[in-house]
Amino acid sequence: MDECVIAKDLLERLARQGLLDKYVEGRKSRETKREPEERSTEKEKGKWTITDPPRGIINCISGGYAGGGETSSARKRSYRAMLAIEGIIPATTHNTKEPEITFSQGDITSTSPNLDDPVVISIQTGELLVRKVLLDPGSSADVLFYSTFIKMQLSEKAIQPSSGELVGFSGERVPIKGHIWLKATMGNPLLARAVDIQYLIVNCPSPYNIILGRPALNNFRAVVSTLHLCVKFQAQNNKVATIHSDRQQARQCYNASLKKTNIQPKADLEAKTSHGRSEVLTNSNRFL
Repeated sequence: MDECVIAKDLLERLARQGLLDKYVEGRKSRETKREPEERSTEKEKGKWTITDPPRGIINCISGGYAGGGETSSARKRSYRAMLAIEGIIPATTHNTKEPEITFSQGDITSTSPNLDDPVVISIQTGELLVRKVLLDPGSSADVLFYSTFIKMQLSEKAIQPSSGELVGFSGERVPIKGHIWLKATMGNPLLARAVDIQYLIVNCPSPYNIILGRPALNNFRAVVSTLHLCVKFQAQNNKVATIHSDRQQARQCYNASLKKTNIQPKADLEAKTSHGRSEVLTNSNRFL
């Protein structure tokens, strides 16, 4: 049943991109026979003007230290400070020169059609290479899932206390177990950038091991392009490095996220991590 649904979605996406036009017999002839009045009527039905007010607001994943702090009062103070300096042109320093990050058709390396997959890469965290890392500019927090924390065999004493919750776009709330500072390296030894990331640790099921949100992406000075399925960032010597998404892992994670999963008890999770550790984490020394 799952295969049929995936195949149906794939055919619909290919049809919308016009890649199946030559296989649909008589499509163009039928379109030329349509009455002009019918076309104008359909155009009016689908017409949308900028004066139409929105019916509501849909927010994205929120929480963590972005926006001024983890408490409501800290975020309010930060917001008031932002309003106070709004409109002031920041002073430019001519000594700092940063490389220009651009994307072109040459950044698309795959011949298969882009099915709006997420950008999923691997990064070195500590001494381990962590796969299935989602780059999510819509997230205000950098998330390290507790299952990944266990597989990394980190000490529980390294977890610093942190209060609050992460709030999803549909309003669901996940309590924050704590936070931890870890060094993360993006790229290869020739073109890489290393930063310290403050991860929020949450204990909930996820097909991803880590989610890098706006705080980490800004620290990496990274720009994500879902159209080109890659990320570019400023590496050493003011050079621009490019990492392309692992499309196979991205599709696996996306399909897994659509399935219903039951939250495992903590004891059961800890018992199983020793067997599955090599599937998502590898010693980084093999890649250096």
